[in-house]
Amino acid sequence: MLKLLKYFRPYLWVFLLLLGLIYVQVYANLALPDYMARIVNEGIVAKNNANIWHNGYLMLAVSLLGGVAAVGVSFIASKIATGYSKNIRERVFKKVENFSLTEFNKFSTASLITRSTNDVQQIQFVLIMILRLALSAPITGVWAIYKAYHIAPSMTWIMGTAVGLLIAVIFVLFTFAIPKFKILQNLVDKLNLVTRQNLTGLRVIRAFNNEKREQANFEKANVDLTAVNLFVNRMMVIMQPVMLLILNVTTIAIVWIGAHLINTGALQIGDMIAYMQYAMQVIIAFLLISIVFIMVPRASVAADRVAEVLETEPTINDPKEPAEVVKKTGEVEFKDVVFTYPGAEAPVLIDITFTAKPGLTTAFIGSTGSGKSTIVNLIPRFYDVSAGSILIDGVDIRESTQEELRRRIGYVPQKGVLFSGTIKSNIKYGAPEATDQEVERAAKISQAEEFIDTLEDKYDSPIAQGGANVSGGQKQRLSIARAIVKKPEIYIFDDSFSALDFRTDAKLREALKAETQQRTTLIVAQRVSTIMDADNIIVLNEGRIVGMGRHHDLLETCQVYREIATSQLSAEELGLDEETIQELTPAEEKA
Repeated sequence: MLKLLKYFRPYLWVFLLLLGLIYVQVYANLALPDYMARIVNEGIVAKNNANIWHNGYLMLAVSLLGGVAAVGVSFIASKIATGYSKNIRERVFKKVENFSLTEFNKFSTASLITRSTNDVQQIQFVLIMILRLALSAPITGVWAIYKAYHIAPSMTWIMGTAVGLLIAVIFVLFTFAIPKFKILQNLVDKLNLVTRQNLTGLRVIRAFNNEKREQANFEKANVDLTAVNLFVNRMMVIMQPVMLLILNVTTIAIVWIGAHLINTGALQIGDMIAYMQYAMQVIIAFLLISIVFIMVPRASVAADRVAEVLETEPTINDPKEPAEVVKKTGEVEFKDVVFTYPGAEAPVLIDITFTAKPGLTTAFIGSTGSGKSTIVNLIPRFYDVSAGSILIDGVDIRESTQEELRRRIGYVPQKGVLFSGTIKSNIKYGAPEATDQEVERAAKISQAEEFIDTLEDKYDSPIAQGGANVSGGQKQRLSIARAIVKKPEIYIFDDSFSALDFRTDAKLREALKAETQQRTTLIVAQRVSTIMDADNIIVLNEGRIVGMGRHHDLLETCQVYREIATSQLSAEELGLDEETIQELTPAEEKA
């Protein structure tokens, strides 16, 4: 938990106030036995009613003061702990937002969710316990031992024996419990992962009748977590009766020895009662400390996991002095780009060089794993190039801030991602200031208007989390509308037409052509029909550019493109006759 102490600085002045209230509370609790002893010794035994009333009033006043201090301690401790946890959650969220895909690959989604929720909750719970109990308990224990010693020095061995036994019990508990807490948090991660996979993959699970297998996976994760939880809770269950046993035996010993001392005149009745109360406060203080410190190891593990996220520095950062783009046209240029995924042995992109000019459409095609999506993911700096450079309007993208760079890009991912809300809120996600007319225009261009008009609430129709209540094609069209309404200088479509039927695809491309006349457009596609009209088609194979040009030129010059095209479209659709295709086909292919 020490790693997170630096985030506690804003609460230092409130903490000092808390310490003052804790002192008042402890003073009140330890003063009460003194007044009780005076009432018994100087009032009841001496039959002095005035003394009884005087000390009774003082005892009542001190009790009220202690009660007010206790309420204040609880209020301030809760305020500090909840405010601190809120700040930690905000810092974790902001840190994760700044992560590149490299850092996301380091932490699983399930683990990040656990760290920002369950782990922070553990820290908050233990922090409240520390502020309310652990700070006051040591002061109470030491002060009570001091006062008890001055009342009856001859009975000090009783309290010393009790404290020694308590320390031994706490040590044994720590020895067995601490190793389990790290295991516990990892098992929570695992349970979250299994649960998340089941919920997100429910359709596939049902389609393959694998409900029982997934139930078995969940059952194993659940049973493992339950077993460790039971072990820890049993340790806590053992601790409570042992502590109470020590408390009761100590009380009996005090009464037994105290009675003998009273009989000999070495101790007064009131002093024995006070001594007993001090002894109980010492044992209760150690009991509270043990409860808190049993929880501290788990919170410490949680704090380390949260600190690991906060201390992870993003590999992609903004420059200290961003370069200024003089003329913003949206021209994208790749210069000898090489890219290797973190941890991979071989590069996925090798010597990629091309220029995508404004007003023209640049398309990428190739076999699966050839590096098409990787190229377009480098432009918004989801990853940084391993070698070479990417320039927009002549400026290296690493010399611009990420915010400014991404403001100029309208990105449509391979898998359409929608957020819970409405159709309108999802389209306006990239341009909150967009008018209703601009939203409707974007929906019309993206062909989303077709299905929106069939809905009862039109643009105010609800979208479930992750877009679960719309089809894949509808997701893609809404994602495209979201990019259009932003009016960026650069459009990136990462295989964003794959879920559309041919008719909708053709209408959408026709509408986009007018919209992107002055914009730079980059399209990743699997279907040749989607990119046939592109101004420049880049053909990729095993991370290298093996062809570049227009459709008809590539049919003649690029074997890889020709193989893709003829496997998808007929000679008529390609605008060629069979004889021409035979002429273009190499002899080894004919054989």
